[in-house]
Amino acid sequence: MSNLHPGIILMLMGFIAAIVPKALRRVVLVLGPVLALGAMLTLPVGTDLSTTFMNDYTLHYLYVDKLAYIFGFVFAVIALIGGIYACHNENRMEALCALGYAGGALGVTFAKDWLTLIFFWESMAVTSVFLVWCNHTPESRKAAFRYILVHMLGGNFLLAGIFMKVSQGDFLVSNLVAGPHDLAFWAIFLGVAVNTAIPPFNGWIADAYPESTLTGGVFMCSFTTKVAVYSLIRIFAGWDILVWVGCFMALNSACFAVMENNMRKLLSHHISSQVGFMVAAIGVGSALGLNGAATLAFSNIVYKGLLFMCTGAIIYATGIKRINEIGNVKKKLPLVTLCFFIAALSIGGIPPFFGFVTKPLAIESTAAFSSWAYTLLEVASIGTFLSIPLKMGWFIFLRPEDKGATVERPVPINMQIAMVLAAGLCIMYGLFPNMIYQYLPYDMPARAPYTASGVLMTIEMYGMAMIPFLMYLPKMEPHTAISLDTDWFYRKPFAYLVSLVSHALCALCAALGQAWYVLYKEFMGLTENPMELLDARPFRKRARYNPENYRTSIADPIMITLTVLVSSAAYFLFKL
Repeated sequence: MSNLHPGIILMLMGFIAAIVPKALRRVVLVLGPVLALGAMLTLPVGTDLSTTFMNDYTLHYLYVDKLAYIFGFVFAVIALIGGIYACHNENRMEALCALGYAGGALGVTFAKDWLTLIFFWESMAVTSVFLVWCNHTPESRKAAFRYILVHMLGGNFLLAGIFMKVSQGDFLVSNLVAGPHDLAFWAIFLGVAVNTAIPPFNGWIADAYPESTLTGGVFMCSFTTKVAVYSLIRIFAGWDILVWVGCFMALNSACFAVMENNMRKLLSHHISSQVGFMVAAIGVGSALGLNGAATLAFSNIVYKGLLFMCTGAIIYATGIKRINEIGNVKKKLPLVTLCFFIAALSIGGIPPFFGFVTKPLAIESTAAFSSWAYTLLEVASIGTFLSIPLKMGWFIFLRPEDKGATVERPVPINMQIAMVLAAGLCIMYGLFPNMIYQYLPYDMPARAPYTASGVLMTIEMYGMAMIPFLMYLPKMEPHTAISLDTDWFYRKPFAYLVSLVSHALCALCAALGQAWYVLYKEFMGLTENPMELLDARPFRKRARYNPENYRTSIADPIMITLTVLVSSAAYFLFKL
């Protein structure tokens, strides 16, 4: 299997899942990622497979180095867990697009040249939008429309930059920071920035992800932004402006998350916040920073996917999406509660869970760059702790009031299995950090995360953060309100522009239709009287066509008949 592309396997299995019966679809949703993971594990570092395209261009479609390996591995793992989580689904399109989406992510990961990268990049945009559309609600249709417009914008920026690079003779993906910051540089950066959710291109996450299907959300939170993080490492590592961009992302989205009431929308804000930590570490560009970004992306895929699985299970069982409408879930869904707190403590960076052994790498890398950046990321970490382990943990799971929420249907066993698997990974990697450290893509000194000072500092910091939360607990419960994010500044004008263009096109269509009607009417009037075409007086008043006016005289056919008869008689007489 060493020559098989894991992404292509997932795409092909997605097509198979779309056409087989439901019972076999469940098997394919699991078998496809299993085969992809198997192919991934057999790929040796240093693999570089290519093919000739259009006689003069080489597509390096399967290139594996240490960085590609760690991202490819976690993408295959989460595709497997997500496939198990989605086994109960009956929607063929969702099955096709979920596996195709994961395959596109692996395709970008292993792409060494620009054209291969943009092909799989765009396939991700196309397949992921259907994971929103498949929810079949008015809100999901609108959100998916906005989602695809944003990603078309980003894809076109990236495509334009790639065309400029290829025209310059640069065919392979490489770090562009040291080269000229020309138009191609900025076009590629803007294309990647959209998928990274760098403000002001961050609003699409909180807009679209909460409206996706319950199982589609698990895939969406795991791939698009993390593929963009991988691309940033490849293309823009060491660009110091990203440090401040990442700090702003981490703080800005954490503030929105603290205010949010919708469960999945809160987690969507935290996707942008957590990616901010990775972007800042990438901007530092050191081995510690790049390793921190890669391992934080790895861990974030696992525990953020688990958080989406837990909230999806709650919505599936109760039908409730908002935090202030539910409570006391620990008694109704104990397994979901356990898995949620494992994921929440992981994203909070609490020992001995996964986030504790990955997030400090990214944060500490910024200390050598700027003490201010380090401090801002620590503050953002407190925001994460307040909004997920404390806010969501208390109001959804621990508070005694249940708000009248009832379990309408049990959580399917496949969803429970997927949550347990992800929770097990959060614990396993947290307790045995060398299992992730052995895949670090860049060489750096050995690290021991469980030092007395490190553990005590984390406990002290988060312990202090709990004090104001408990003091103002009655005021901490969220309420339903509209949070205006940066996307407001282009959504409103763009909505007006779409309305204006739509009205203009409708008016043009109506005018063309009227013109065609007039032309048709005049043409029919003209063909109604064919003899008028031969009339020498075209401007005279038209009379309605009357066939009696143009009927041939009866003398004509009589004379023709007589002529024929006389001629025939004369012919026969002559013969005789």
